[in-house]
Amino acid sequence: MIAKSWIAARKMFYRARGHYSGSLNGLPFRLDPYHSKFWRKASAGKWEPETFAVLDAHLDAQHDYLDIGAWIGPTVLYGAARARRVYCFEPDPVAFRYLAWNLELNAVQNVSAFSAALSQGVGIARMASFGGEAGDSMSSLLHDGAHGSDVVTLGWEDFAAAADLSRVSLVKMDIEGAEFDVLPSLLPWLKAQRPALYLSTHAPFLDAETRLERMKTLAEQLSFYGSCSEDNGRATGFETLTQERALSQFPTFLFTD
Repeated sequence: MIAKSWIAARKMFYRARGHYSGSLNGLPFRLDPYHSKFWRKASAGKWEPETFAVLDAHLDAQHDYLDIGAWIGPTVLYGAARARRVYCFEPDPVAFRYLAWNLELNAVQNVSAFSAALSQGVGIARMASFGGEAGDSMSSLLHDGAHGSDVVTLGWEDFAAAADLSRVSLVKMDIEGAEFDVLPSLLPWLKAQRPALYLSTHAPFLDAETRLERMKTLAEQLSFYGSCSEDNGRATGFETLTQERALSQFPTFLFTD
């Protein structure tokens, strides 16, 4: 009971102060107080250290970063400290509100943040979270539950024609299963530009009978890259995209030349 009271008091303190003082891979940030549990985990180095290693390896002050599926901004904030410029997309309106708040808390000036979903073109789509709560990290265009929201969609070709993406050295895509429909539209640009691609896959969100075939297609589409490695560092090779872990879990793969 005392522990719960202390946690509640601590949360009230963060909210009254207006931010949580934390860090991401050793860099200090002011962070929104409503996700203090997550920020505490990240500050302790217990959230995706492999992702920060990828950001460190592929970003620098002369290159840009494209973050598709930014959520509340942990990779955007860190990427902004490493890269020349960051472009990011987060269509969930609740998550985007916290993303914008975190950028404001840190006076970040080199991020262009868009509250839109990359899709087949300009339009309106319904999205909701597989986790059941608006603004959590599992919002997807594949789920249009009653608790969801209407979001604006933007075609990749429209965005790429309007933005200067010539310096992008890393693309992170984590869009809860929508990657199977969105990624094909990026392929011509990826082939021409060859940025590193850090792709989270969500085969369990697909129908069981189509998972293997769609992951095979994904492997074929990205075979122009020189290498493919899993986020756990245990396996490399494009065949890993069709193995059991990729079909039953949610691994992330790094594609590089």
